[in-house]
Amino acid sequence: MGSRMSWPEIRQSDDYRGRWVALDDCTYDARTGRPSAGSVVDADDDLVELCNRMRIANSRRCAILFCGVDEEEPAARRHH
Repeated sequence: MGSRMSWPEIRQSDDYRGRWVALDDCTYDARTGRPSAGSVVDADDDLVELCNRMRIANSRRCAILFCGVDEEEPAARRHH
């Protein structure tokens, strides 16, 4: 992981579809305020497991998004 990708690229990837994805160094869409690209830090089917790993790794500034199968826009969670 760690590669910078656009949200459409993430959505098209079988590695992330249907999973929670942690992004760092995000670029945000000015219109929606949602992440439009970022560096993929980690991904998991289980949001709690992903958040626990992010907390342990002290990666508290990541945006955590669900990469849904049919959605155009990310469902965002801000990890604190």
